[in-house]
Amino acid sequence: QVQLVESGGGEAQAGGSLRLSCAASGRTYSIYRMGWFRQAPGKERQFVAAITWSGVSTRYDDSVKGRFTISKDNPKNTVNLQMNSLKPEDTAVYYCAATRGNGLENVPNRYDFWGQGTQVTVSS
Repeated sequence: QVQLVESGGGEAQAGGSLRLSCAASGRTYSIYRMGWFRQAPGKERQFVAAITWSGVSTRYDDSVKGRFTISKDNPKNTVNLQMNSLKPEDTAVYYCAATRGNGLENVPNRYDFWGQGTQVTVSS
């Protein structure tokens, strides 16, 4: 099993920044990729960004490309999501996820483990 704990959510003004972190523990040697997803009220869970456990390969949804940066802190087994130029439409609960497989990185059901989620609220 892999345990994921998110931190860093909160409130920001439009144009501001927030940084999310996801600490992984347990059988981290089994992880192939980590991802961030978000879910706004009444909407489906949406892919935000993903990074391989090695930290070499990243992918972003078009809606956040150029504004968000995903990175991995290898010694700490932590994946970070730096969110800049925030928009009100970025408001959602953000979830960290981990997968042992190398399937489609933007599909939620490809991920095996999930964190509890952290709220991000951006006001205009």
